[in-house]
Amino acid sequence: MELKETQLDSELKYDGDFIRVLKDRVRLPDGAVSSREYITHPGAVAVLALLDNGSLVMERQFRYPLQREFIELPAGKIDHDEDILKCAQRELLEETGYVASEWIHLTTAWPCIGYADERMEYFLARGLVHRGRQLDDGEFLEVFELSLQEAIKWIRQGKINDSKTIVGLFWLEKYLNSWQD
Repeated sequence: MELKETQLDSELKYDGDFIRVLKDRVRLPDGAVSSREYITHPGAVAVLALLDNGSLVMERQFRYPLQREFIELPAGKIDHDEDILKCAQRELLEETGYVASEWIHLTTAWPCIGYADERMEYFLARGLVHRGRQLDDGEFLEVFELSLQEAIKWIRQGKINDSKTIVGLFWLEKYLNSWQD
């Protein structure tokens, strides 16, 4: 069965600093015509920064669209043509002050497939050394340590409810418990 939708035309509705909103007319597999509204996004990285004591480096920050604070993994937007590992290294240093001697790419996930092309690249960082953070202008966040077991508990309790963080923590749990070669 053919499922592909074919773009007939595209209209740019909004062109922002790092996202764009488009509305396309598409031909559906059955020949009918419909429309698709979606966001283009440069992608992002999320870092599971594992300290030698077994704790993770986590962040608490205010997220404007939801008008509340969230507990999150260190993460950030991939700059145009930026290598994903370099982005992960940059974001970890900027937000937490840590550098890592070991980096493992865990997976790629698409968090919002119904309306955006954003992808999330997940990295495990180990061998951490604190160098001092370098927050971007206008960036405010609290950095703290949390054990993986406590983080999983916080997911069950609803204290951690950011999807990128939930996905990353479950991936790390599986990786550490059974997926290593």
